[in-house]
Amino acid sequence: MTRRSCAIYATGIVCAHLLIVGIALVVAQVFQTLIHSRLKKEITLTEKSQVFESWKNPPPPVYMEYYFFNVTNPEVFLAGGKASVKQIGPYTYREYRPRENVTFLENGTKLYALNPKTFVFVPEKSVGNPEVDIVRTVNIPFVAVMNELNSYSFILRTFVSMWMTSIGIDMFITRTVHEVLWGFKDPLLSKIHAMKPDVDEYFGLMWKKNGTHEGEFVFYTGEENYLDYGKIDTWNGLSKMSWWSSNQSNMINGTDGAVFHPLLSRNELLYIFAADLCRSIHLAYVEDVEVKGIQAYRFAPPDDVLMSPKDNPANEGFCVPAGDCLGTGVLKVSVCREGAPIVVSFPHFYQADPVYINAIDGLNPNKEEHETYLDLQPTTGVPIRACKRAQLNIILKRVQGFPQTKHINETIFPIMYVNETATIDDDSASQMRTLLLIVTLVSNFPLLIVGMGLILLLVLVVLFCRNRQKKNEVKRIDFTEAFRSFPTAKDETAYTQVSDKPSDEPSENQSSQPMRNGSYIAMSSVEAQKC
Repeated sequence: MTRRSCAIYATGIVCAHLLIVGIALVVAQVFQTLIHSRLKKEITLTEKSQVFESWKNPPPPVYMEYYFFNVTNPEVFLAGGKASVKQIGPYTYREYRPRENVTFLENGTKLYALNPKTFVFVPEKSVGNPEVDIVRTVNIPFVAVMNELNSYSFILRTFVSMWMTSIGIDMFITRTVHEVLWGFKDPLLSKIHAMKPDVDEYFGLMWKKNGTHEGEFVFYTGEENYLDYGKIDTWNGLSKMSWWSSNQSNMINGTDGAVFHPLLSRNELLYIFAADLCRSIHLAYVEDVEVKGIQAYRFAPPDDVLMSPKDNPANEGFCVPAGDCLGTGVLKVSVCREGAPIVVSFPHFYQADPVYINAIDGLNPNKEEHETYLDLQPTTGVPIRACKRAQLNIILKRVQGFPQTKHINETIFPIMYVNETATIDDDSASQMRTLLLIVTLVSNFPLLIVGMGLILLLVLVVLFCRNRQKKNEVKRIDFTEAFRSFPTAKDETAYTQVSDKPSDEPSENQSSQPMRNGSYIAMSSVEAQKC
Protein backbone atom coordinates (compact mmCIF):
# COMPACT_ATOMS: atom_id res chain seq x y z
CA MET A 1 0.00 0.00 0.00
CA THR A 2 1.40 3.38 -1.00
CA ARG A 3 1.84 6.35 1.32
CA ARG A 4 -0.96 8.20 -0.46
CA SER A 5 -3.39 5.33 0.11
CA CYS A 6 -2.45 5.18 3.79
CA ALA A 7 -3.21 8.88 4.13
CA ILE A 8 -6.61 8.44 2.50
CA TYR A 9 -7.55 5.52 4.73
CA ALA A 10 -6.36 7.35 7.87
CA THR A 11 -8.32 10.50 6.94
CA GLY A 12 -11.43 8.45 6.31
CA ILE A 13 -11.19 6.69 9.66
CA VAL A 14 -10.64 9.93 11.62
CA CYS A 15 -13.44 11.66 9.68
CA ALA A 16 -15.90 8.86 10.42
CA HIS A 17 -15.06 8.87 14.13
CA LEU A 18 -15.40 12.65 14.41
CA LEU A 19 -18.76 12.69 12.66
CA ILE A 20 -20.14 9.80 14.68
CA VAL A 21 -18.95 11.18 18.03
CA GLY A 22 -19.94 14.77 17.22
CA ILE A 23 -23.44 13.89 16.02
CA ALA A 24 -23.95 11.65 19.06
CA LEU A 25 -22.92 14.47 21.41
CA VAL A 26 -25.18 16.95 19.63
CA VAL A 27 -28.17 14.63 19.82
CA ALA A 28 -27.52 13.72 23.47
CA GLN A 29 -26.72 17.39 24.40
CA VAL A 30 -24.04 16.17 26.78
CA PHE A 31 -21.98 19.36 26.95
CA GLN A 32 -25.05 21.59 27.18
CA THR A 33 -26.35 19.49 30.07
CA LEU A 34 -22.97 19.71 31.79
CA ILE A 35 -22.75 23.50 31.47
CA HIS A 36 -26.33 23.94 32.67
CA SER A 37 -25.65 21.73 35.66
CA ARG A 38 -22.58 23.79 36.45
CA LEU A 39 -24.53 27.06 36.23
CA LYS A 40 -27.22 25.74 38.57
CA LYS A 41 -24.56 24.91 41.17
CA GLU A 42 -22.54 28.12 40.78
CA ILE A 43 -25.40 30.65 40.76
CA THR A 44 -26.54 30.37 44.37
CA LEU A 45 -26.58 32.68 47.37
CA THR A 46 -23.73 30.91 49.15
CA GLU A 47 -20.33 32.13 50.28
CA LYS A 48 -18.54 29.96 47.73
CA SER A 49 -20.61 31.35 44.87
CA GLN A 50 -19.12 33.97 42.56
CA VAL A 51 -22.39 35.94 42.51
CA PHE A 52 -22.71 36.22 46.29
CA GLU A 53 -20.54 39.33 46.69
CA SER A 54 -22.28 41.16 43.86
CA TRP A 55 -25.62 40.30 45.50
CA LYS A 56 -24.48 41.78 48.82
CA ASN A 57 -22.93 44.87 47.21
CA PRO A 58 -24.42 45.46 43.76
CA PRO A 59 -21.77 47.09 41.53
CA PRO A 60 -24.08 48.78 38.98
CA PRO A 61 -25.06 52.29 40.09
CA VAL A 62 -28.76 52.72 40.83
CA TYR A 63 -30.36 56.12 40.21
CA MET A 64 -33.70 57.39 41.50
CA GLU A 65 -35.22 60.10 39.32
CA TYR A 66 -38.11 61.98 40.92
CA TYR A 67 -40.65 63.88 38.80
CA PHE A 68 -43.33 66.10 40.31
CA PHE A 69 -46.65 67.33 38.95
CA ASN A 70 -46.84 71.04 39.62
CA VAL A 71 -50.49 72.21 39.83
CA THR A 72 -50.94 75.35 37.73
CA ASN A 73 -54.65 76.11 38.37
CA PRO A 74 -55.72 75.03 41.87
CA GLU A 75 -58.54 77.64 41.97
CA VAL A 76 -60.09 76.24 38.79
CA PHE A 77 -60.02 72.71 40.18
CA LEU A 78 -61.59 73.77 43.50
CA ALA A 79 -64.31 75.53 41.54
CA GLY A 80 -65.23 72.32 39.74
CA GLY A 81 -63.00 72.58 36.67
CA LYS A 82 -60.30 70.31 35.34
CA ALA A 83 -56.91 70.48 37.02
CA SER A 84 -53.84 71.25 34.94
CA VAL A 85 -50.38 70.01 35.88
CA LYS A 86 -46.89 70.49 34.54
CA GLN A 87 -44.20 67.88 35.04
CA ILE A 88 -40.95 69.10 36.61
CA GLY A 89 -37.82 67.03 37.06
CA PRO A 90 -35.88 64.90 37.20
CA TYR A 91 -34.27 65.37 40.57
CA THR A 92 -31.81 62.51 40.62
CA TYR A 93 -30.30 60.67 43.57
CA ARG A 94 -27.72 57.92 43.60
CA GLU A 95 -29.02 54.96 45.57
CA TYR A 96 -26.72 52.78 47.65
CA ARG A 97 -28.28 49.49 48.75
CA PRO A 98 -25.83 47.07 50.42
CA ARG A 99 -27.14 43.94 52.13
CA GLU A 100 -26.50 43.90 55.86
CA ASN A 101 -26.76 41.39 58.71
CA VAL A 102 -26.59 38.51 56.23
CA THR A 103 -27.14 35.28 58.16
CA PHE A 104 -27.49 31.75 56.79
CA LEU A 105 -30.39 29.64 58.03
CA GLU A 106 -31.49 25.99 57.83
CA ASN A 107 -28.17 24.46 56.77
CA GLY A 108 -27.52 27.15 54.21
CA THR A 109 -30.73 26.72 52.24
CA LYS A 110 -32.03 30.15 53.33
CA LEU A 111 -30.50 33.43 54.44
CA TYR A 112 -31.66 36.48 56.34
CA ALA A 113 -30.75 39.99 55.22
CA LEU A 114 -31.60 43.66 55.58
CA ASN A 115 -31.41 46.00 52.62
CA PRO A 116 -31.01 49.61 53.83
CA LYS A 117 -31.09 52.28 51.13
CA THR A 118 -29.20 55.56 51.17
CA PHE A 119 -29.75 58.39 48.69
CA VAL A 120 -27.23 61.02 47.60
CA PHE A 121 -28.23 63.93 45.35
CA VAL A 122 -26.60 64.01 41.89
CA PRO A 123 -26.69 67.63 40.59
CA GLU A 124 -25.35 66.85 37.10
CA LYS A 125 -28.29 64.53 36.43
CA SER A 126 -30.93 66.91 37.79
CA VAL A 127 -32.78 69.90 36.35
CA GLY A 128 -32.27 72.12 39.36
CA ASN A 129 -31.65 72.45 43.06
CA PRO A 130 -34.36 70.65 45.08
CA GLU A 131 -33.75 72.95 48.04
CA VAL A 132 -34.58 75.99 45.90
CA ASP A 133 -37.11 74.81 43.32
CA ILE A 134 -40.76 75.22 44.33
CA VAL A 135 -43.64 72.84 43.63
CA ARG A 136 -47.38 73.27 44.25
CA THR A 137 -49.09 69.99 45.04
CA VAL A 138 -51.90 68.40 47.03
CA ASN A 139 -51.72 68.78 50.81
CA ILE A 140 -51.65 65.07 51.62
CA PRO A 141 -51.93 65.45 55.45
CA PHE A 142 -55.05 67.58 54.96
CA VAL A 143 -56.63 64.98 52.64
CA ALA A 144 -55.64 62.11 54.96
CA VAL A 145 -57.25 63.78 57.98
CA MET A 146 -60.35 64.65 55.94
CA ASN A 147 -60.63 61.06 54.71
CA GLU A 148 -60.21 59.73 58.25
CA LEU A 149 -63.07 61.94 59.49
CA ASN A 150 -65.36 60.81 56.69
CA SER A 151 -66.82 58.10 58.92
CA TYR A 152 -67.47 60.53 61.79
CA SER A 153 -70.48 62.76 62.30
CA PHE A 154 -71.19 65.75 60.11
CA ILE A 155 -70.94 68.11 63.10
CA LEU A 156 -67.45 66.91 64.01
CA ARG A 157 -66.29 67.22 60.40
CA THR A 158 -67.65 70.75 60.21
CA PHE A 159 -65.92 71.73 63.43
CA VAL A 160 -62.57 70.29 62.29
CA SER A 161 -62.93 71.98 58.89
CA MET A 162 -63.48 75.37 60.52
CA TRP A 163 -60.52 74.81 62.80
CA MET A 164 -58.19 73.87 59.89
CA THR A 165 -59.33 76.91 57.93
CA SER A 166 -58.57 79.14 60.92
CA ILE A 167 -54.95 77.97 61.06
CA GLY A 168 -54.53 78.39 57.29
CA ILE A 169 -54.67 74.76 56.14
CA ASP A 170 -55.65 74.45 52.47
CA MET A 171 -56.02 71.57 50.03
CA PHE A 172 -52.91 72.63 48.10
CA ILE A 173 -49.49 73.56 49.46
CA THR A 174 -46.43 75.23 47.99
CA ARG A 175 -43.11 73.84 49.22
CA THR A 176 -39.60 73.17 47.97
CA VAL A 177 -38.96 69.89 46.20
CA HIS A 178 -36.65 68.86 49.03
CA GLU A 179 -39.35 69.47 51.65
CA VAL A 180 -42.03 67.56 49.75
CA LEU A 181 -39.63 64.68 49.16
CA TRP A 182 -37.62 64.37 52.37
CA GLY A 183 -39.93 65.98 54.89
CA PHE A 184 -40.94 69.16 56.67
CA LYS A 185 -42.70 70.03 59.90
CA ASP A 186 -46.35 70.14 58.90
CA PRO A 187 -48.53 72.62 60.85
CA LEU A 188 -51.59 70.34 60.83
CA LEU A 189 -49.66 67.27 61.97
CA SER A 190 -47.92 69.35 64.61
CA LYS A 191 -51.29 70.29 66.13
CA ILE A 192 -52.40 66.66 66.06
CA HIS A 193 -49.04 65.54 67.49
CA ALA A 194 -49.64 67.78 70.50
CA MET A 195 -52.87 65.86 71.17
CA LYS A 196 -51.65 62.42 70.01
CA PRO A 197 -47.87 62.05 70.44
CA ASP A 198 -47.79 58.85 68.40
CA VAL A 199 -48.62 60.91 65.29
CA ASP A 200 -45.46 62.16 63.60
CA GLU A 201 -45.40 65.93 63.12
CA TYR A 202 -43.21 65.67 60.02
CA PHE A 203 -44.39 64.73 56.57
CA GLY A 204 -42.55 63.88 53.34
CA LEU A 205 -43.00 61.40 50.54
CA MET A 206 -39.62 59.85 51.45
CA TRP A 207 -39.67 60.81 55.12
CA LYS A 208 -37.58 58.36 57.18
CA LYS A 209 -36.69 56.37 54.07
CA ASN A 210 -33.12 57.60 53.66
CA GLY A 211 -30.81 55.14 55.39
CA THR A 212 -33.61 52.76 56.34
CA HIS A 213 -34.77 49.42 54.96
CA GLU A 214 -38.11 48.11 53.70
CA GLY A 215 -38.25 45.20 56.09
CA GLU A 216 -36.57 41.97 57.12
CA PHE A 217 -36.24 39.45 54.31
CA VAL A 218 -35.49 35.73 54.31
CA PHE A 219 -34.43 34.43 50.88
CA TYR A 220 -33.92 30.98 49.42
CA THR A 221 -30.30 30.40 48.43
CA GLY A 222 -31.17 28.13 45.49
CA GLU A 223 -28.97 25.25 46.63
CA GLU A 224 -31.83 22.76 46.78
CA ASN A 225 -33.59 24.01 43.63
CA TYR A 226 -32.12 26.50 41.20
CA LEU A 227 -35.64 27.81 40.43
CA ASP A 228 -35.85 29.10 44.04
CA TYR A 229 -32.69 31.18 43.71
CA GLY A 230 -33.31 34.56 45.35
CA LYS A 231 -37.00 33.92 46.03
CA ILE A 232 -38.49 35.47 49.16
CA ASP A 233 -39.50 33.05 51.89
CA THR A 234 -40.72 35.62 54.45
CA TRP A 235 -40.99 39.40 54.73
CA ASN A 236 -41.06 40.87 58.23
CA GLY A 237 -41.68 37.34 59.46
CA LEU A 238 -44.71 36.87 57.21
CA SER A 239 -45.00 34.20 54.53
CA LYS A 240 -48.10 35.97 53.22
CA MET A 241 -49.83 39.32 53.74
CA SER A 242 -53.19 40.00 55.35
CA TRP A 243 -54.15 43.34 53.77
CA TRP A 244 -56.01 42.10 50.74
CA SER A 245 -59.31 40.23 50.43
CA SER A 246 -58.11 36.96 48.83
CA ASN A 247 -55.41 34.41 49.55
CA GLN A 248 -53.98 34.75 46.07
CA SER A 249 -53.60 38.52 46.40
CA ASN A 250 -51.91 38.14 49.81
CA MET A 251 -49.22 35.78 48.49
CA ILE A 252 -45.57 36.90 48.59
CA ASN A 253 -44.27 35.63 45.26
CA GLY A 254 -40.94 35.82 43.50
CA THR A 255 -37.75 37.73 44.30
CA ASP A 256 -37.13 41.33 45.33
CA GLY A 257 -36.17 42.15 41.73
CA ALA A 258 -32.40 42.02 42.28
CA VAL A 259 -31.78 38.46 41.05
CA PHE A 260 -33.54 35.77 39.03
CA HIS A 261 -32.84 32.10 38.46
CA PRO A 262 -30.54 31.09 35.56
CA LEU A 263 -31.66 29.49 32.28
CA LEU A 264 -34.66 31.75 31.76
CA SER A 265 -37.32 30.90 29.20
CA ARG A 266 -39.30 33.28 27.01
CA ASN A 267 -42.49 31.46 27.98
CA GLU A 268 -42.34 31.89 31.75
CA LEU A 269 -43.73 34.58 34.02
CA LEU A 270 -41.37 36.23 36.51
CA TYR A 271 -42.69 37.37 39.88
CA ILE A 272 -41.46 40.28 41.98
CA PHE A 273 -42.58 41.30 45.44
CA ALA A 274 -42.70 45.11 45.59
CA ALA A 275 -42.90 46.26 49.20
CA ASP A 276 -43.70 49.83 48.17
CA LEU A 277 -46.70 48.52 46.20
CA CYS A 278 -47.71 46.18 49.03
CA ARG A 279 -48.13 43.28 46.59
CA SER A 280 -46.45 40.90 44.15
CA ILE A 281 -46.54 41.58 40.42
CA HIS A 282 -45.62 39.44 37.44
CA LEU A 283 -43.66 40.22 34.31
CA ALA A 284 -43.92 38.60 30.89
CA TYR A 285 -41.46 38.32 28.01
CA VAL A 286 -41.66 41.20 25.51
CA GLU A 287 -38.69 41.02 23.13
CA ASP A 288 -34.99 40.28 22.70
CA VAL A 289 -32.70 43.26 23.28
CA GLU A 290 -28.96 43.96 23.41
CA VAL A 291 -27.23 45.94 26.15
CA LYS A 292 -23.49 46.67 25.89
CA GLY A 293 -23.02 43.72 23.55
CA ILE A 294 -24.94 41.32 25.79
CA GLN A 295 -28.07 39.60 24.51
CA ALA A 296 -30.99 39.84 26.93
CA TYR A 297 -34.69 39.13 27.29
CA ARG A 298 -36.93 42.07 28.13
CA PHE A 299 -39.68 41.36 30.66
CA ALA A 300 -42.40 43.88 31.51
CA PRO A 301 -45.70 43.90 33.43
CA PRO A 302 -48.50 42.92 31.02
CA ASP A 303 -51.77 44.82 30.81
CA ASP A 304 -53.54 42.45 33.19
CA VAL A 305 -51.38 43.36 36.22
CA LEU A 306 -53.46 46.47 37.03
CA MET A 307 -56.50 45.52 34.99
CA SER A 308 -59.97 46.09 36.35
CA PRO A 309 -61.51 43.04 38.09
CA LYS A 310 -64.28 43.23 35.50
CA ASP A 311 -61.74 42.31 32.83
CA ASN A 312 -59.40 40.26 35.04
CA PRO A 313 -61.24 38.54 37.92
CA ALA A 314 -57.90 37.56 39.51
CA ASN A 315 -57.49 41.20 40.60
CA GLU A 316 -60.71 41.19 42.58
CA GLY A 317 -58.73 40.32 45.70
CA PHE A 318 -57.05 43.75 45.60
CA CYS A 319 -60.40 45.47 46.20
CA VAL A 320 -60.60 46.46 49.89
CA PRO A 321 -63.18 46.32 51.22
CA ALA A 322 -64.35 43.55 48.92
CA GLY A 323 -66.17 44.99 45.95
CA ASP A 324 -64.69 48.49 46.33
CA CYS A 325 -62.68 48.42 43.10
CA LEU A 326 -61.08 51.05 40.95
CA GLY A 327 -60.71 50.92 37.19
CA THR A 328 -57.91 49.60 34.99
CA GLY A 329 -54.40 50.91 35.57
CA VAL A 330 -54.65 52.00 39.22
CA LEU A 331 -54.32 50.26 42.60
CA LYS A 332 -55.56 51.64 45.91
CA VAL A 333 -53.02 50.91 48.67
CA SER A 334 -54.71 52.61 51.62
CA VAL A 335 -54.57 49.32 53.54
CA CYS A 336 -50.79 49.57 53.86
CA ARG A 337 -50.54 53.39 54.01
CA GLU A 338 -52.24 53.94 57.36
CA GLY A 339 -55.60 54.55 55.72
CA ALA A 340 -54.52 57.46 53.53
CA PRO A 341 -56.34 57.44 50.15
CA ILE A 342 -53.14 56.65 48.24
CA VAL A 343 -53.31 55.12 44.75
CA VAL A 344 -50.38 53.79 42.73
CA SER A 345 -50.15 53.52 38.95
CA PHE A 346 -47.62 53.69 36.18
CA PRO A 347 -46.39 57.21 35.28
CA HIS A 348 -48.93 59.47 33.57
CA PHE A 349 -51.48 56.65 34.05
CA TYR A 350 -49.75 54.54 31.41
CA GLN A 351 -51.88 51.44 30.63
CA ALA A 352 -54.72 52.98 32.65
CA ASP A 353 -58.33 53.69 31.76
CA PRO A 354 -58.51 56.89 29.63
CA VAL A 355 -60.95 58.38 32.16
CA TYR A 356 -58.03 58.93 34.57
CA ILE A 357 -55.83 60.43 31.88
CA ASN A 358 -58.52 62.79 30.58
CA ALA A 359 -59.41 64.02 34.07
CA ILE A 360 -56.12 65.98 34.25
CA ASP A 361 -54.59 68.30 31.68
CA GLY A 362 -50.87 67.88 31.10
CA LEU A 363 -50.57 64.08 31.08
CA ASN A 364 -48.97 62.28 28.13
CA PRO A 365 -48.45 58.55 28.77
CA ASN A 366 -46.10 56.70 26.43
CA LYS A 367 -44.33 53.36 26.50
CA GLU A 368 -40.78 54.62 26.02
CA GLU A 369 -40.77 56.90 29.08
CA HIS A 370 -43.28 55.25 31.37
CA GLU A 371 -43.01 51.47 30.99
CA THR A 372 -41.47 49.34 33.72
CA TYR A 373 -39.16 46.64 32.38
CA LEU A 374 -36.24 44.37 33.18
CA ASP A 375 -33.59 43.26 30.67
CA LEU A 376 -32.28 39.89 31.88
CA GLN A 377 -29.43 37.79 30.51
CA PRO A 378 -31.25 34.46 29.99
CA THR A 379 -28.31 32.11 30.68
CA THR A 380 -27.36 33.58 34.07
CA GLY A 381 -30.58 35.40 35.00
CA VAL A 382 -28.55 38.54 35.82
CA PRO A 383 -30.34 41.89 35.32
CA ILE A 384 -28.45 43.84 32.65
CA ARG A 385 -30.71 46.89 32.69
CA ALA A 386 -33.73 47.80 34.79
CA CYS A 387 -36.31 50.57 34.82
CA LYS A 388 -38.85 50.53 37.63
CA ARG A 389 -41.40 53.30 37.21
CA ALA A 390 -44.27 54.01 39.59
CA GLN A 391 -46.53 56.98 40.22
CA LEU A 392 -48.03 58.14 43.50
CA ASN A 393 -51.57 59.53 43.38
CA ILE A 394 -54.23 60.54 45.87
CA ILE A 395 -58.03 60.36 45.69
CA LEU A 396 -59.72 63.77 45.93
CA LYS A 397 -63.50 63.80 46.40
CA ARG A 398 -66.25 65.76 48.07
CA VAL A 399 -66.56 65.31 51.82
CA GLN A 400 -69.53 66.84 53.55
CA GLY A 401 -68.54 69.30 56.21
CA PHE A 402 -65.48 70.51 54.28
CA PRO A 403 -66.53 73.48 52.14
CA GLN A 404 -63.29 73.40 50.11
CA THR A 405 -64.44 70.15 48.50
CA LYS A 406 -68.06 70.99 47.70
CA HIS A 407 -67.41 71.78 44.02
CA ILE A 408 -64.61 69.40 43.10
CA ASN A 409 -65.08 66.35 40.92
CA GLU A 410 -63.77 63.06 42.27
CA THR A 411 -60.33 62.67 40.79
CA ILE A 412 -57.30 60.44 41.20
CA PHE A 413 -54.78 63.26 41.41
CA PRO A 414 -51.11 62.66 40.43
CA ILE A 415 -48.46 63.79 42.94
CA MET A 416 -45.15 62.52 41.60
CA TYR A 417 -43.53 59.51 39.97
CA VAL A 418 -40.16 57.85 40.33
CA ASN A 419 -37.94 56.27 37.70
CA GLU A 420 -35.52 53.82 39.31
CA THR A 421 -32.85 52.85 36.79
CA ALA A 422 -29.79 50.63 36.78
CA THR A 423 -27.51 49.46 33.96
CA ILE A 424 -24.66 46.99 34.23
CA ASP A 425 -21.29 48.73 34.57
CA ASP A 426 -18.55 48.31 31.96
CA ASP A 427 -16.34 46.00 34.04
CA SER A 428 -19.22 43.67 34.89
CA ALA A 429 -20.36 43.75 31.25
CA SER A 430 -16.87 42.70 30.10
CA GLN A 431 -16.83 39.82 32.59
CA MET A 432 -20.31 38.79 31.49
CA ARG A 433 -19.31 38.74 27.81
CA THR A 434 -16.27 36.59 28.63
CA LEU A 435 -18.37 34.17 30.68
CA LEU A 436 -20.98 33.88 27.94
CA LEU A 437 -18.26 33.25 25.35
CA ILE A 438 -16.90 30.36 27.43
CA VAL A 439 -20.40 28.96 27.95
CA THR A 440 -21.10 29.20 24.22
CA LEU A 441 -17.84 27.49 23.25
CA VAL A 442 -18.31 24.66 25.74
CA SER A 443 -21.97 24.17 24.85
CA ASN A 444 -21.20 24.12 21.12
CA PHE A 445 -18.09 21.94 21.36
CA PRO A 446 -19.90 18.97 19.74
CA LEU A 447 -20.68 21.20 16.77
CA LEU A 448 -16.96 21.98 16.48
CA ILE A 449 -16.28 18.24 16.36
CA VAL A 450 -18.89 17.80 13.63
CA GLY A 451 -17.37 20.74 11.77
CA MET A 452 -13.90 19.19 11.93
CA GLY A 453 -15.38 15.92 10.67
CA LEU A 454 -16.96 17.71 7.70
CA ILE A 455 -13.69 19.43 6.91
CA LEU A 456 -11.86 16.09 6.96
CA LEU A 457 -14.61 14.65 4.78
CA LEU A 458 -13.94 17.38 2.25
CA VAL A 459 -10.19 16.66 2.47
CA LEU A 460 -10.93 12.97 1.97
CA VAL A 461 -12.92 13.67 -1.18
CA VAL A 462 -10.13 15.87 -2.55
CA LEU A 463 -7.46 13.26 -1.79
CA PHE A 464 -9.53 10.49 -3.39
CA CYS A 465 -10.15 12.50 -6.56
CA ARG A 466 -6.51 13.45 -6.85
CA ASN A 467 -5.47 9.84 -6.32
CA ARG A 468 -7.78 8.67 -9.15
CA GLN A 469 -6.50 11.44 -11.36
CA LYS A 470 -2.90 10.44 -10.60
CA LYS A 471 -3.54 6.81 -11.54
CA ASN A 472 -5.11 7.82 -14.87
CA GLU A 473 -2.14 10.03 -15.65
CA VAL A 474 0.29 7.15 -14.96
CA LYS A 475 -1.59 4.80 -17.33
CA ARG A 476 -1.65 7.46 -20.03
CA ILE A 477 2.08 8.07 -19.70
CA ASP A 478 2.90 4.33 -19.92
CA PHE A 479 0.78 3.89 -23.05
CA THR A 480 2.32 6.93 -24.76
CA GLU A 481 5.88 5.78 -24.07
CA ALA A 482 5.09 2.32 -25.35
CA PHE A 483 3.49 3.70 -28.50
CA ARG A 484 6.51 5.90 -29.25
CA SER A 485 8.86 2.87 -29.09
CA PHE A 486 7.17 1.15 -32.10
CA PRO A 487 8.73 1.44 -35.75
CA THR A 488 6.68 3.65 -38.00
CA ALA A 489 8.29 3.09 -41.48
CA LYS A 490 5.79 2.22 -44.19
CA ASP A 491 7.96 -0.55 -45.61
CA GLU A 492 7.90 -2.39 -42.30
CA THR A 493 4.26 -3.19 -42.81
CA ALA A 494 3.40 -6.02 -45.28
CA TYR A 495 -0.01 -7.12 -46.35
CA THR A 496 -0.97 -10.63 -47.48
CA GLN A 497 -3.13 -11.21 -50.47
CA VAL A 498 -6.62 -12.29 -49.75
CA SER A 499 -7.65 -15.31 -51.80
CA ASP A 500 -10.29 -17.97 -51.60
CA LYS A 501 -8.43 -20.37 -53.82
CA PRO A 502 -5.24 -22.18 -53.04
CA SER A 503 -2.36 -21.56 -55.40
CA ASP A 504 -0.61 -24.51 -56.95
CA GLU A 505 2.70 -22.75 -57.04
CA PRO A 506 3.38 -20.51 -54.22
CA SER A 507 4.72 -17.20 -55.18
CA GLU A 508 7.88 -15.72 -53.93
CA ASN A 509 6.15 -13.56 -51.43
CA GLN A 510 3.97 -16.39 -50.19
CA SER A 511 6.91 -18.63 -49.56
CA SER A 512 8.14 -16.33 -46.83
CA GLN A 513 4.80 -16.39 -44.88
CA PRO A 514 3.75 -19.22 -42.65
CA MET A 515 0.85 -21.32 -43.87
CA ARG A 516 -2.61 -20.71 -42.36
CA ASN A 517 -5.95 -22.32 -43.09
CA GLY A 518 -8.79 -20.31 -44.60
CA SER A 519 -8.97 -16.77 -45.86
CA TYR A 520 -7.40 -14.13 -43.72
CA ILE A 521 -5.79 -10.74 -43.62
CA ALA A 522 -2.37 -10.92 -42.08
CA MET A 523 0.21 -8.42 -40.98
CA SER A 524 3.88 -8.83 -40.94
CA SER A 525 5.66 -10.14 -37.90
CA VAL A 526 6.72 -6.65 -37.01
CA GLU A 527 3.12 -5.43 -37.09
CA ALA A 528 1.94 -8.41 -35.04
CA GLN A 529 4.59 -7.63 -32.45
CA LYS A 530 3.29 -4.08 -32.18
CA CYS A 531 -0.19 -5.36 -31.32
